[in-house]
Amino acid sequence: MARVPSAVVAASGLVGGYGVARWTKKRPLGGAVLAVAGTAAAQQWRKQAGNATAGALTAAYVGAFAGSHPLAKKIGAWPSVLGVAGAVALASWAVADRKA
Repeated sequence: MARVPSAVVAASGLVGGYGVARWTKKRPLGGAVLAVAGTAAAQQWRKQAGNATAGALTAAYVGAFAGSHPLAKKIGAWPSVLGVAGAVALASWAVADRKA
């Protein structure tokens, strides 16, 4: 079975978490998607790049989630979510996936 890159897992968690919360109108369900994907990505980051890098990328993931909210007020919800997801995916690829 092919491994899904951590960049894809992380970006999918941010986009999927928002999408699930929006379409089901159940924010905790979207949060669960966000948390499961974030945990899976963090495990991959730890294996690929070590604890320190995994911690930094996890902080970026959580920061992207938090930062998407005020950014959404300026550029809209979907552009905000897609932008922060792209930023986290790029960071993940640059420091973890590229080495794999």
